[in-house]
Amino acid sequence: MRVLTPLLAFALCAVSLSSHAWWNEEWTGRKKITLTSPAEEVADVPVLIRLHTGNFDFFSANDNGSDLRLVAGDDKTELKFHFEKWDVLNELALIWVSVPQLLPQTEIFLYFGNENAVSAANPKATYDAASAVYHFAEPEGLPQDSGLNDLHAVGSSAQRIAASFSNGGAGFNGSQSITLPGVNGSGGFSFSVWIKPSSLEGAIIQSDGLRVLLEADLVKAQAGTSSLVSSTGLSVGKWHHLGITITAADALRVYVDGKPAGEAPGAALPGGRITLGAGFHGELDEVQVSGVLRNADWIAVQAAQGQDGKLVALGEEEINESAGEASHMGVILKSLTLDGWIAIAVLALMLFIAIWVMYSKAVYIARVDKSNSRFMDKFRELSTDLAMIDKAKGLAREFEHSSLYRIYHIGALELAHRFKDTDASNLDQSLSPQSLDAIRASLDAGLVREIQRMNKFMVLLTIAISGGPFIGLLGTVMGVMITFAAIAAAGDVNVNAIAPGIAAALMATVAGMSVAIPSLFGYNYLASRIKSIVSQMHIFVDEFITKLAENYSR
Repeated sequence: MRVLTPLLAFALCAVSLSSHAWWNEEWTGRKKITLTSPAEEVADVPVLIRLHTGNFDFFSANDNGSDLRLVAGDDKTELKFHFEKWDVLNELALIWVSVPQLLPQTEIFLYFGNENAVSAANPKATYDAASAVYHFAEPEGLPQDSGLNDLHAVGSSAQRIAASFSNGGAGFNGSQSITLPGVNGSGGFSFSVWIKPSSLEGAIIQSDGLRVLLEADLVKAQAGTSSLVSSTGLSVGKWHHLGITITAADALRVYVDGKPAGEAPGAALPGGRITLGAGFHGELDEVQVSGVLRNADWIAVQAAQGQDGKLVALGEEEINESAGEASHMGVILKSLTLDGWIAIAVLALMLFIAIWVMYSKAVYIARVDKSNSRFMDKFRELSTDLAMIDKAKGLAREFEHSSLYRIYHIGALELAHRFKDTDASNLDQSLSPQSLDAIRASLDAGLVREIQRMNKFMVLLTIAISGGPFIGLLGTVMGVMITFAAIAAAGDVNVNAIAPGIAAALMATVAGMSVAIPSLFGYNYLASRIKSIVSQMHIFVDEFITKLAENYSR
């Protein structure tokens, strides 16, 4: 037991260190990428990684992607990769990485966050020497080979499709075609393509000794004396993966969507140039022509990289172990889109205004309430001589915050105006019913002005209460729309891709409720205090008129 305890502690430490290993301390962030392969083991397979705003924070990487690195699961071995697309403005990226050994489940790491890093992308090193690879991503000119041999297309009349299977694609209308140089290979021939037919007829690929075409919804292939018709058909308007393999004096094989769809013996290797799309209607993308035989597992992995495939899954972002793992709130904030930041900025301004209104109103109402209480004590001392305007002037500074004093001052001025030609001790000082009604009208006008003063800026709180949630909801809806649009464009559908974008979009709704809830509480509290003061003013007007009637009506 004494021996097992230290060994167990050492094992736990070793596991902890390996799980928190960091490839290079100069890189501040990384994401774990889990590759779930449909095959047992495949060697030297290119894998497409789709990045978008829902699964990657483009602002944490350099604008040109020069700091991106792909590292094997041992956190030591750099993997060869290149960009088919890097668009930091629209937050979309397509990265092809060469995986030396792909098991049923393989982990690799995507590192980023080094401002001084120089790009390590290398298209020539991503593919083997026997392959010619065509992404059709060129904005103009002939399709280019991304492989080592520079087997660029020698002719093309095909239409360039801006948004195809992964990025750009080639479109055909039945009379358009692309001519590719032949590949050298004595041991075999392999052809891989993503195809989206708009009509189920026409030749897909032709060369000396090889012809592959569509008949009805089935694939018909001929190689030498070998001929077959696929057991699985294609659908119009849907992307399918098509694989063709040939071995000398062996067999012709056809794969549809990664699964064997036909085999015929006695095939012969093709030769000469290859023509794509003659008589074909639809789109082709990600063509790979190889002078080696690809096995069924290799074909299955390529087919698993479709938009509905589950080959690639990105994990959460991690930061350098010296700073610890990124918090959930940090991930959410980093996933916010521009419209979300705009909505939150507007809501932050509304919250600042609401807090200012609530604070200033609370201070003002407290002063008014306190000053009114002191004034009522003084008023009862003056109640026997309500026309003492000179004394009222003396009260102006003492009760400058009192709404009741301002109403009283209006009444005092009215009395002074009516009694200006009489002595205060004159017993003939009196007010007619018409004069009392006129004084009440003046007091009511002053009361209305005081109510308006009390309710000033309260409308800003009602705007925050009703408008805040709607602005937040608008930001959420826009964020969800952008997240789904980015995922659709990148073709990466999994929980890890959707969750950060949706969580970030909901942040706008949280911000809207954070504005509305305190504004609602503050508004109700202030409204109740204002209502109480308004009631005091109504009572004071009635009391003032009553005392005038008692003292000056004869």
